[in-house]
Amino acid sequence: MANSILNNNGIIYSQSQAQGRIRGLVWKLCIATLVLMAIGSATRVMNAGLACPDWPLCYGKLVPMAQMNLQVFLEWFHRLDASLIGLGAIAMMGLSWWHRQELPSWLPWASTFAFCLIVFQGVLGGLTVTELLRFDIVTAHLGTALLYFMTLLVIGISMLPYKGTGNVGKLPWVGLTAAILVYLQSLLGGLVSSQWALHQCFGLEELCTVMNSHLAGVVPPTLVTLILVVMVWRTSALHPLLRNLANCSGLLVLAQIGLGVMTFRLRLQIELLTVSHQAVGAALLGTLVAFTVIALRDRQAVNV
Repeated sequence: MANSILNNNGIIYSQSQAQGRIRGLVWKLCIATLVLMAIGSATRVMNAGLACPDWPLCYGKLVPMAQMNLQVFLEWFHRLDASLIGLGAIAMMGLSWWHRQELPSWLPWASTFAFCLIVFQGVLGGLTVTELLRFDIVTAHLGTALLYFMTLLVIGISMLPYKGTGNVGKLPWVGLTAAILVYLQSLLGGLVSSQWALHQCFGLEELCTVMNSHLAGVVPPTLVTLILVVMVWRTSALHPLLRNLANCSGLLVLAQIGLGVMTFRLRLQIELLTVSHQAVGAALLGTLVAFTVIALRDRQAVNV
């Protein structure tokens, strides 16, 4: 059974109910993953990463009411959100294979890849506790979360009805380059935070190379993102959605720089700034991924 969807260009698309349910689930998982990364950042800056000394339970219980305080709550809620995302990933994969005759052929395989990422992420989550927050595992944990977030965005945006103008030129590749650079910069930021490099550089003059690499690493993704915005402004007859995403990425990169400067100058003393810095970085990455996928769809539609 199918629904008819009218897009902004007046084009009617037919979409199965199964595809609509999966698309809705994907967007819910995107939001939950973004929240999960923000909670994970709060858990780290509040020194709550080992507030639950065991895994997967917390003090041997599903809900450790007797031990509950802010730190325990952050770590416990982080695990709860991760568990719900895991169940959602299972549901998405199951629905994709069950209704595969009604869906694009790539969707079951993409949902399976997303499920594998969430399983690997769960393993890394357990290792962060059992290995006592080892910096490389913590960084890999963040990197996998961002990769899962990007995968969900690619799936969700690929399922949206869209008909472009065919005037994107080289914009898809500029968007892809910006997304890759932001992802790498996010990994550098994860390395800085997992090693507490900023604190150690200020206090002990150690790990300054790691911190300075992150500071210098701001330049390439910022330049490419701003170049993308300028190119979009200079491109006529571009789909409004692409313009909006490009403008949003420009605002987010400026906000991210501002948050980074304040975080650095205040030496991580305001936890909300640090959490906002990572959350805005994830939002910037997601916006660039969305722009790239839509621009590629625009380009491919013309080439067909």
